[in-house]
Amino acid sequence: MSTSLGVAVIGAGMAGRAHAAAYRVASTLYSPTLPEIRLVSIADINPEFGALAAKRFGYERTDSSWQAIAAADDIDVVSVVIANSLHREAVEGLLAAGKHVLCEKPLSDSIEDASAMAAAAERADSIARVGFTYRRSPGIAYIRQLIQDGTLGRLLHFSGRYWTDYACDPQGPMSWRFKGAAGSGALADVGSHMAYIAEFLGGEIQEVSGGTLTTVIHERPLPLGAVLGHDHAAVSDTFEAVENDDYAAFSLKFADGAGAIEVSRVARGHANSLTFEVFCENGAARYDQRRPSEIELFLNDVPSAQNGYRQVILGPEHPYVAGGLAMDAPSVGFGQNDAFAYQARSFLEEVAGVPESKSLPRCAGFEDGIHNMELLNAVAASAAAHGSAVRVNPTTTHKIGA
Repeated sequence: MSTSLGVAVIGAGMAGRAHAAAYRVASTLYSPTLPEIRLVSIADINPEFGALAAKRFGYERTDSSWQAIAAADDIDVVSVVIANSLHREAVEGLLAAGKHVLCEKPLSDSIEDASAMAAAAERADSIARVGFTYRRSPGIAYIRQLIQDGTLGRLLHFSGRYWTDYACDPQGPMSWRFKGAAGSGALADVGSHMAYIAEFLGGEIQEVSGGTLTTVIHERPLPLGAVLGHDHAAVSDTFEAVENDDYAAFSLKFADGAGAIEVSRVARGHANSLTFEVFCENGAARYDQRRPSEIELFLNDVPSAQNGYRQVILGPEHPYVAGGLAMDAPSVGFGQNDAFAYQARSFLEEVAGVPESKSLPRCAGFEDGIHNMELLNAVAASAAAHGSAVRVNPTTTHKIGA
């Protein structure tokens, strides 16, 4: 095991800050089995954003490019949290330089680029993983456990939605999020999360149908300066066309089961509403990201006259919680930021050589990232074909883990 690991984050936006904070806390989770974690650099093309993030989260310095991170001898582990179209160049360069890379989803903005990244990962001596953060949510992991251990039993029907409202203002500034091919908008941004959650619970999706992609805000003003994450900013009088989807929906089929997913970035009043319900042979369960410390559970274990959904408060008896919080007492509560910390811990454990049997479940591989993109491409193809059914290519190397 290395005596220390130097960490960097490329991208000082909203998700980049979540990665930066996660590395800061990762070594304090669970038993102290990791080597020293050195918080070295946060890189961003905007020096002000980079400097603010580095100071806030205790990183030694800031850099202005991924190339500087690749060339740095004091950096071993890198999170890539930048625009999807920039992933390939940065990831290939970092892997060639021997860095261990955790790339945000979606893996890229095209299957061609994602496949090239996967090929680079195969050639590399270092580790390359993709961040499917919601798999780390204790409530979601617990529902999966209940399905797999037979408590809920075989999943029959999955119903999920991910509604956000970050793009509901027509005066919100133009950014890279509103550019790209069909399916690269709300579907790729938030639908990718719901797609891998569906497969985490129900197994690989084999077919999609009823694909719908809709743009409801057709143009946006150009910002007058840099924009951080979903923030609003001063805008000009010059408008550019929105190229991708504000809303998406589709039906899906598992090998044995079915369901539907609906996502939006213009759902006014729903800042970050990820919710789903699973209906299984022996009962059902509900999850709402706005109430991450609980699930609702229905089991066929009492007469129908006495039955109904019950609230289950998550705590030390559930996945990730025991030993993973400074105070892991019942009903303490946790949220999405904790999921980033669990993800960072898992990645650092793998890089450090901690045996899988003694680690958190490993992060998803690049092959999982490609599969997620192929699934979203199938939805876009279904939408282009007026909702026709489209088969999703099976991936022989795909493993639905954590």
